[in-house]
Amino acid sequence: MSSSASLAIALQAPAQRSGVIRIGSDAQAIAAAHAVAAELVQEAAVRDRERRLPWAELEHYVRSGLWGITVPKEYGGAGVSNVTLAEVTAIIAAADGSLGQIPQNHFYAVEIIRVNGSEAQKRFYFERVLQGDRLGNALAEIGTKNSAERKTRLTADPQGGYRINGRKFYATGALYADWVPTSAIDDNGVQQLALVPRNADGLSIVDDWSGFGQRTTGSGSAVFDNVHVPADAVLGFQASFDRPTQVGPLAQLLHAAIDLGIARAAFVDLIRFVQTRSRPWVDSGVERAADDPLTIREVGDLTIQLHAAEALLERAAGKVDLASADANADTVAAASIAVAEARVLTTNVSLAASSKLFELAGTQATLAENNLDRHWRNARTHTLHDPVRWKYHAIGNYYLNDKNPPRHGAI
Repeated sequence: MSSSASLAIALQAPAQRSGVIRIGSDAQAIAAAHAVAAELVQEAAVRDRERRLPWAELEHYVRSGLWGITVPKEYGGAGVSNVTLAEVTAIIAAADGSLGQIPQNHFYAVEIIRVNGSEAQKRFYFERVLQGDRLGNALAEIGTKNSAERKTRLTADPQGGYRINGRKFYATGALYADWVPTSAIDDNGVQQLALVPRNADGLSIVDDWSGFGQRTTGSGSAVFDNVHVPADAVLGFQASFDRPTQVGPLAQLLHAAIDLGIARAAFVDLIRFVQTRSRPWVDSGVERAADDPLTIREVGDLTIQLHAAEALLERAAGKVDLASADANADTVAAASIAVAEARVLTTNVSLAASSKLFELAGTQATLAENNLDRHWRNARTHTLHDPVRWKYHAIGNYYLNDKNPPRHGAI
């Protein structure tokens, strides 16, 4: 990136935040996550019920420094392990499933910059992230023949740079972002990533997300009407998958961590409700619902599922760390499969915990004032991101037929 082009990006950059903490270690990141989660959980049910967008909560989350924890140490960040990143994500998602998902694409974009960015791009964007800039996303589209097809175009501008035209959906975090990383097909048919300032002329973020779960993620539309982007704000996207990189496994790891967090939240509410409000079944012969032997058995089973999912998530994160240190066909395939295994269990336990909550807590748990259904709505919505049935196939094919999974970021 030349100095003049660097200036072109800087001129479009949003105003900088002040007072953002710079986290320096994995232990500090975990401690900060617990502190932030304690604040976020307070009104999580109300935010979901009223679809109250979490602007203030998000600002607090960013100022904690947690959004900068994956910036490499050589650029001033903590460079935390993926084991730590996954646990931080799960901690926040347990407090508020929507807030847990909002930075998923932020961390994804940071990793793409780390893998594909020029040295100058890394210096510029990493410093902005450490100062509190939020990266959203404008990747997916609807109305295409499949989830991988893209119609949004990146065309050369005769005056310099590029122009983007198209429409995106599922743009989680774009509503709250300072920069909107946008995938688009260039004049050569190659998918690139453009980091577009949120306030760019011609960019409209439409708050039209109407999903019954993850209601405050802002996962609506992003419309690009001849949006200009400097040449040096563009970097490779398809290149992350044309060669073995950890970008795909990392994205899936974060999704698994979000589901695990939702499962933990549902489990905590199940225990609390059964202990304090549920009534024992008449045939149980006990005075407390928590002493019902059949309820005890079900809680035991659910606990095992939850702990198994936690163990597989930690194992998978370790595999992603290995792939990050030495990305090749074998390490990336192993990471992808390990993450797929974790995603199977985190999907299953998030749905099981959020459903068992009502089965074991009883009819009172369905009352609107409790808003406990948000856990199931969040789990059911978020686990649809990628079909688990294809993860079973990828895992079986890997172990049975020695076939590496496809590199497209959805396994």
